[in-house]
Amino acid sequence: MQIASVNRATTAFLQMGGRRVATAIAKRPVAEPVAVTDMGLEGDEQADPSVHGGLRKAVYAYGTQHYRFWQTVRAQAKVSLWDDPLPWGALGENLSIDGLDETRLWLGDRLVLPGCVLQVTEPRQPCFKLAAAMGFPQAVKLMWQSGYCGCYLAVVRPGHVCSGDAVELQPGAREISLLELFRARQKRHAD
Repeated sequence: MQIASVNRATTAFLQMGGRRVATAIAKRPVAEPVAVTDMGLEGDEQADPSVHGGLRKAVYAYGTQHYRFWQTVRAQAKVSLWDDPLPWGALGENLSIDGLDETRLWLGDRLVLPGCVLQVTEPRQPCFKLAAAMGFPQAVKLMWQSGYCGCYLAVVRPGHVCSGDAVELQPGAREISLLELFRARQKRHAD
């Protein structure tokens, strides 16, 4: 695996569904190395700390291979053209990672990078801000259905991260898979 892009954002206010909402989902790529602290990437913000950020959700990672899916469904929803690329960070991720695959991740697995160590803690749960970022309301349902959720990471060893960094997956205890927890939360969400 390899870091394709490191992304961050500050909080902004958007009109969503007739109301003004604070969000930092619109992450943008950063070219230079970025410091990683216990609470996440330096210069990155989370608008709602009740569901994002903190020690267990310090960093959000997403697999780059899923971007083709989102480009296709956005074109089908007629919110973009078929060949309109999505910029890295468009799904709110801090780390766009080539080869990050939810089907191979377990809680407790570690992502070892040259400058820091991160640990898989839980899957993302999609919300209305994802739908706003993607430009169509069915985006939340499609994330639940596809399982393309990405993962939250705790910082085991602070340091720095940069685009191009290699990522080594170190297996943890392998007791609960990321998708197993995602599907359990999906059932709870549907009830």
